[in-house]
Amino acid sequence: MSVSPAASSPPPPAPPPVPAPTRADLLRFVRRVAADAALVASLPLDPECRTWVRLDGPGGSEAWLIGWPPGTGTGWHDHADSVGAFMTASGVLKENSLAARLPSDGWRTLELTDGVDRERRLPAGQGRAFGRHHVHEVLNDSPDRHAVSVHAYCPPLPRIRRYSRSGRILRLEQVERPEDWR
Repeated sequence: MSVSPAASSPPPPAPPPVPAPTRADLLRFVRRVAADAALVASLPLDPECRTWVRLDGPGGSEAWLIGWPPGTGTGWHDHADSVGAFMTASGVLKENSLAARLPSDGWRTLELTDGVDRERRLPAGQGRAFGRHHVHEVLNDSPDRHAVSVHAYCPPLPRIRRYSRSGRILRLEQVERPEDWR
């Protein structure tokens, strides 16, 4: 009786896990997509509401191409445990952010200290990467020109926390989960 070699060989080793994309990987991805003029031009733009198309991000990340009519914005929010990056593909976006590490859970209202506010203007070809729990708002404050941007998050967004802001007071208003966006 003979035994075939395949029957006596151990199974091949499982491939090593693919590491999750880093902030730098996500920034390279959004830069590359933002430079794709045909893709950017293919996004339908609405005169009053933001529009978006989901993209395949690197390494299982979540990515979006987003159109911003004049005067629109996100409001204050964070992306919970996801790291991310975004890049303006056309027009100009403004990002207001907080240079402060906020508690991840267990609070409803915080009084912010002086000096935590940051403002960035991001014209086409400019963007940034950010870490977990990054609190910001993104705006197209142009009175007459659309903007388009590319965003990527890893892991895919488990939740978004939305905030209201009055002076130095930041208040948690709502926690959204992916099932809320369908």
